[in-house]
Amino acid sequence: MRKNMVENAESNGYKILAVDDEQGIVDSLSIFLKRSGYDFTGVTDPVQAIELVKNEHFDMLILDFMMYPLHGDQVVEEIRKFNKELYILLLTGHKDLAPPLETIRKLDIQGYCEKSDKFDQLLLLIESGIKSIEQMNEIKKINAELKDTQDQLEKAFLESIQTLRYTVEAKDPYTRGHSDRVSEYSVLIGKKLGLSDQDLKTLQIGGLFHDIGKIGVPDSILLKEDKLSDDEYSQIKNHPSIGAHILSNATIFKDIIPIVLHHHEKYNGHGYPSQLAGEDIPYFARIAAVADTFDAMTSKRPYRNALPKEVVVEEIEKNKGTQFDPKIADAFLDILKDEYDKIEEIQEKYPS
Repeated sequence: MRKNMVENAESNGYKILAVDDEQGIVDSLSIFLKRSGYDFTGVTDPVQAIELVKNEHFDMLILDFMMYPLHGDQVVEEIRKFNKELYILLLTGHKDLAPPLETIRKLDIQGYCEKSDKFDQLLLLIESGIKSIEQMNEIKKINAELKDTQDQLEKAFLESIQTLRYTVEAKDPYTRGHSDRVSEYSVLIGKKLGLSDQDLKTLQIGGLFHDIGKIGVPDSILLKEDKLSDDEYSQIKNHPSIGAHILSNATIFKDIIPIVLHHHEKYNGHGYPSQLAGEDIPYFARIAAVADTFDAMTSKRPYRNALPKEVVVEEIEKNKGTQFDPKIADAFLDILKDEYDKIEEIQEKYPS
C-alpha cells in the first residue's frame, strides 16, 4: 500500500468502502479517492466487506462484480438483507460481464461502470451518488423532525418540496417553468378524467417534483447544448431512478414516487427505466408522461423552436397506444381542442 505517500485532500466527511479482490485496484482507488477528499476504506475480501457494512457506517459501496469467493451481486444480496439504504456502485471488467439488468434493479444497485486505468467516469458516478445521498440525508432530517399534527406535516411537506425544487432549478435553467407547467397540465388532464381532489393534489405535487432526479446528473451533461453521446444519454436516463431514490426514505413522498420514477415509460413498453407497458405503468405516471411530452414539444430549446399547436396535436394522435395511454391522450386532445385558453393561461403564467 502506498497510502503513506498520498497527500490527502481535506475530508468532505463522506465514507466510501471499496472491495475488489485485486489489491492493485484497491490501492489505486485509495489514492484517487483520498485525493478527492473521501474517507476511504478498501478491502480485498468480500466477506470482510459485508461485516464492515454491518458494523460501521458507510455512505457508498464500490465493488467489483467478478470476485472470489463471492461475486459482487452475491455481496449486495447479503447486504440488502440488513441495509436497504447504502448507495452501491458496481465495477465490471467488461460490459459483457455485468450482471443482468433485472439483477441490478432487484438489488437496488444505483450504477455500474467498466474498470479503467482512468477513473473519470467513476468519479462522475460517485459525485452524482453523493448528491443523491446529500438529498436523502436532508429528507431524513426533515422526516425525523415532522410532528404528528396534520398542519405541521403539510407545512414541512410543502417546504421540503420547494427547497429541493429550487435546488434543481438552480442547476438546470430548463427546469424553471417546465415543472410548473407539467404540474398544471397534469391537473387539467386529471380534472378532465374526473379524478378526486386528493388525486389532483398528487398530480400537482408529482408534476412539480418529477425531474428532481436531475440533481444527480453531472452539470457537464445536463447543460450540454450539443448532441449527447450514448453514454451521456444513459446517464440522463438515470434521473427518474435517482429521483425515486432521493424520495424513498420519506413517507410523505410515497404517493408521488410512481410519477417521479415512471414518467418516461411508454405505453408500448419501450420507455425507461423499467420498460413497463400498458396499465402496468402507474396511472398518474401515464398522465404526467403526456403533460411532460407536451411541454417538451411546446417549449423553445437550444436546438429548435417550440412546435406549433397543429404539429403537437398530430404527434399526440400519432403516438396514441405506442408512447401514450390512448384514453389519457384523447382527454388531453379534447383539452387542446375545447379548452386551449387554459393551456395559454398556464404558458403565460410560467413562460419558457
